[in-house]
Amino acid sequence: MRSSTHSHDQATWEALGSRVVLRVTDPEALGSARASVESELGAIDRACSRFRADSELSHLNARAGRPTYLSPLLLEALEVALRAAALTDGDVDPTVGRALELAGYDRDWRLLPVPQSEPVLATVIVKAHSGWQTITLDRATSSIRIPKGVRLDLGATAKAWAADRAARAAAQGSDCGVLVSLGGDIATSGPAPSSGWRIRVTDDHRSDPSAPGQTISIRSGGLATSSTAVRRWSHNGHTMHHVIDPRTGAPARTRWRTVSVAAGDCLDANVATTAAIVRGDAAAAWLSAQCLPARLVDWDGVITHVGDWPAEQVERSEQVVRSGQAGGL
Repeated sequence: MRSSTHSHDQATWEALGSRVVLRVTDPEALGSARASVESELGAIDRACSRFRADSELSHLNARAGRPTYLSPLLLEALEVALRAAALTDGDVDPTVGRALELAGYDRDWRLLPVPQSEPVLATVIVKAHSGWQTITLDRATSSIRIPKGVRLDLGATAKAWAADRAARAAAQGSDCGVLVSLGGDIATSGPAPSSGWRIRVTDDHRSDPSAPGQTISIRSGGLATSSTAVRRWSHNGHTMHHVIDPRTGAPARTRWRTVSVAAGDCLDANVATTAAIVRGDAAAAWLSAQCLPARLVDWDGVITHVGDWPAEQVERSEQVVRSGQAGGL
């Protein structure tokens, strides 16, 4: 864990390779809420990290081709990932771990080489060897079997799922309203402030308020943003990003630089943003069919709104995305 900051109702620190922001409606509950969040994130890191040699996921990947018994936490994380794959017709696929490694994403992305220019992305890195449907998950025996040569990556679901779990645990333990942002994936639990939780939607959650974007409010549920403009690195003469198209095994070639979605929880919001990046031109119609409010920004800066996402205008506190009432995936 790295340095942290506090105000009377907010704490900020680093965990899971991401910036954590915790906000509470009762300042006196900040300490207990943070303890709950740290406990949840620590457990999920030990279970699900692809970058920890001692994680349960690393152990599972090393045993590819053989049945492996799972802890209840990793079992739930894998069920979440497989549900996302089924609901997106494979656009969000946990078997892209090897493709990410071959794209150079084999350690914390902040340690990867920064692109010096903008060369065209590689057309194909590796074809999906098997896909999510070849995974055999047996809840009765808490075991899983993945094909030999396949490596799982839970990045498309685990961080948002962690934010949801952390927000619920903090709200239950502190008896107040809680917002948890984990690398820009935002989950809420408990009663919201009177004007809602105000959130700045931008390419990069670390940006200052002057960065292009929009300020909105939510009263419940979750909000997620996926961007192909931020988490980028250089590998073998190409600029890479972290959203893999499972059909090619390469970073998705998409018209969208950033997609933001509000949903009933952060997990469903993040699954939708990732699938939208992969779907490209078909994304807006698909999000509309799911009844999910969304904001999509293309590489020319043109913004597309879906559903009841608030219009871009002079920012006012009454701009609210009714994420608690939005459809889920």
